[in-house]
Amino acid sequence: MHPDLILTNGRFTTLDRAQPDPEAVAITAGRFSAIGAARDILPTRGPETRVLDLGGRRAIPGLIDSHIHVIRGGLYYNMELRWDGVPTLADAMAMLKRQVANTPPPQWVRVVGGFTEHQFAEKRLPTLDEINAAAPDTPVFILHLYDRALLNRAALRAASYTKDTPNPPGGEIQRDASGEPTGLLLAKPNALILYATLAKGPKLPPEIQLNSTRHFMRELNRLGITSVIDAGGGFQNYPDDYAVIEKLHADGEMTLRIAYNLFTQKAGQELEDFTRWTGMVKPGQGDDLYRVNGAGEMLVFSAADFEDFREPRPDLSNTMEGELERVVRLLAEQRWPWRLHATYDETIDRALGVFEKVNRDIPLQGLNWFFDHAETVSQRNIDRIAALGGGIAVQHRMAFQGEYFIERYGAQAAEATPPIRRMLAAGVPVGAGTDATRVASYNPWVSLAWLVTGKTVGGTRLYPPANRLDRETALRLWTEANTWFSSEQGKKGRIAIGELADLAVLSADYFSVPEDEIPHLSSELTLLGGEVVHGAGDFSNLAPPLPPAAPDWSPVRSFGGYQDRAAGTVQRAAAASCGCSHGCNVHGHNHAGAWATAVPAADARSFWGALGCSCWAV
Repeated sequence: MHPDLILTNGRFTTLDRAQPDPEAVAITAGRFSAIGAARDILPTRGPETRVLDLGGRRAIPGLIDSHIHVIRGGLYYNMELRWDGVPTLADAMAMLKRQVANTPPPQWVRVVGGFTEHQFAEKRLPTLDEINAAAPDTPVFILHLYDRALLNRAALRAASYTKDTPNPPGGEIQRDASGEPTGLLLAKPNALILYATLAKGPKLPPEIQLNSTRHFMRELNRLGITSVIDAGGGFQNYPDDYAVIEKLHADGEMTLRIAYNLFTQKAGQELEDFTRWTGMVKPGQGDDLYRVNGAGEMLVFSAADFEDFREPRPDLSNTMEGELERVVRLLAEQRWPWRLHATYDETIDRALGVFEKVNRDIPLQGLNWFFDHAETVSQRNIDRIAALGGGIAVQHRMAFQGEYFIERYGAQAAEATPPIRRMLAAGVPVGAGTDATRVASYNPWVSLAWLVTGKTVGGTRLYPPANRLDRETALRLWTEANTWFSSEQGKKGRIAIGELADLAVLSADYFSVPEDEIPHLSSELTLLGGEVVHGAGDFSNLAPPLPPAAPDWSPVRSFGGYQDRAAGTVQRAAAASCGCSHGCNVHGHNHAGAWATAVPAADARSFWGALGCSCWAV
């Protein structure tokens, strides 16, 4: 057979030690079929073979996020104003003000995670007075990590929060001297108050949720992501809330491979949930695009700790072990892999006692179960995880919350949070992800920069060299290593013969750019099974069409998703507010000097003016 596609003149990082640095790659029927010298591969082309010259660009295996809430996130993506990557609070508030003007009643303006106050030059969040001034009538909900939400007066009215509304367990409605809610909601330490409030807002109709999910998948493709493991989430019940993603799968509109875990929804009814689900579906059920992965990250509510480092570590209930054992025993009997959210070593220690007890009756080896997060896991418990055949999926939450951790526990305690090198040395499978979208950003390059530099997005150096990773090891945690967590070893994660042809051609060379430029990388060409799912720059004509983001007031239309500060790809909030007919988020305008631009100001003024752009301002 002639190959369908040949990629040549690229700098290929295969992560296959047998073929580490080939000149060309061939793809046939969705899989890599030849890897090696161009003189050997190019003569195999046939009349229908497409040959793409990568122009010397770096090509890597498609990235895999082992922990993201993409199914839930897709339902809301088009409704959310993303502050991910925005460098100043002034820029963020300009975006907010513009979106307030665009958003019709009764809709809310929502900023739902993906940022931290430490990323802003001002090193603070907006005040409630600033939010109310920007949005006197339109409800505004701003979620900051797991610790707080900021609501303007219109949102308080829409959510029916009054002087008589009681505080929920584990949460606080901050009040003024007269007892009226101020608009600040605090997790103390339970974030349920934040998510329950968000759930009060309007939802998109199903046909627009389809559009929203497609745009979110394409945004991940733009960043080089081709596969994810979905971690379920609160208010994401199975099978009801999976109808949209299942329709996209049935209609052939998936541009992302999704293995999904099922997340219990009601405290006290966890065993009933998993008993029902283990009777409905089996791990591995589905295909290479959409398949069941297992249980979690919530197994029982009593085992959940909360990673709000502004609050003391919560003590878990004395009922935790018994409740967790019943669920884990069922999962082990049914041979269901599971994942368990656990921030603190104390939580991991108690959970491991349960797992070891079950293991004495039902061996857990081969189940590919794992802990998520594990920021403070000890060496003793790393060794216990290894002995039971478990893994650890790490996320870059410390890049967003590291400053708070240092405030509470000190800089020395933060130096190995999590202790990734110790995990790897113990032989524990380790994979990387984001935990997006409501805490950290979904941008994988922010995670890779954190792994390599040990810095928060605010610039604080958390880790000494002993807990940082070299670039290849970090990339392996985002590709080959993550296949263990979905039981797909040898199927994807490398550019290797016989593996799925998922690949990203990068905007700059990950292996040579300065460390501080890693967060600004993206993909110029993303392939899923050898098919183009994203193209930019020289490859933009190859990108499949995507309908405009719906509804017409969607923040995605004005601002896109991740707000990249890199030259040539920046998205301008202030420019959008001037009504530029050319779409300032594409042009890269430099308004008020707040953002970087690819060319000097005078040249930019001339260039955009020649296009008929009247909105240049400095």
